[in-house]
Amino acid sequence: MDGASGRELLCGAVAGLVVDLTLYPLDTVKTRFQSFEGFMGSGGFRNLYRGMGSVVIGSAPSAALFFSTYNTLKQMADTECNASAASVSEVVACIVRVPTELVKQRAQAKQIHNLGTICRVIYNRNGVFGFYQGFFTTIFREIPFSFIEFPLWEHLKQRMTGFRERQCTPLESAACGSAAGSIAAAITTPLDVAKTRMMLNENTSRVGITTVLTRIWRASGYRGLYAGVLPRSTWMGIGGFVFFGAYETAVLLTRNLLS
Repeated sequence: MDGASGRELLCGAVAGLVVDLTLYPLDTVKTRFQSFEGFMGSGGFRNLYRGMGSVVIGSAPSAALFFSTYNTLKQMADTECNASAASVSEVVACIVRVPTELVKQRAQAKQIHNLGTICRVIYNRNGVFGFYQGFFTTIFREIPFSFIEFPLWEHLKQRMTGFRERQCTPLESAACGSAAGSIAAAITTPLDVAKTRMMLNENTSRVGITTVLTRIWRASGYRGLYAGVLPRSTWMGIGGFVFFGAYETAVLLTRNLLS
């Protein structure tokens, strides 16, 4: 691994961990809004940090995988292929992300505090593959999200660079990331609702995303499909600011330290 690749792994890991830890309560609120029991039935504002241990374990490796893959693909293609690179990177990152997110969401929305208990229940019922329930649904959510967020982030940075007639600062890059993340999150909320429902229900592993979305539509209409859109958009907007800002700052710092 060369210095640049190692720097991307480190910066991606730091950025992902910072976002997931600081904004975890908003993620819990979003998950509870989208759950079968509804917000109050799944815990309301109580125990908003429940399940955070899963994020501590999986966040940094997932983010590191994403950014190292993303930058490697962009360099290999030697062209502006931000959407495709981001989509492939999301699939790679999901190898780590899905198991940790499954355990996290079970802890957030169900009245089970112990992560070890949740893991044992999942393993005893479905083995190792049980931790990948909702894997393809997560990919179906992440790919459209990435097709919107990363090209929009790169476009906004280019516009900012042209307007300022210089390279974007980490703060400006963070602002572009915030706008891109919020917009992408709002548009893809129905896919996020479907993913959450599939992860929370042990009996939906063989049900397709189309079936889940149809059931939600018939039961609740637009309100069901866009459940949690406000906390999700807020979370991803703030998260985009922190994530891209932390990433760009970490890149600058490590570049100076390693140069």
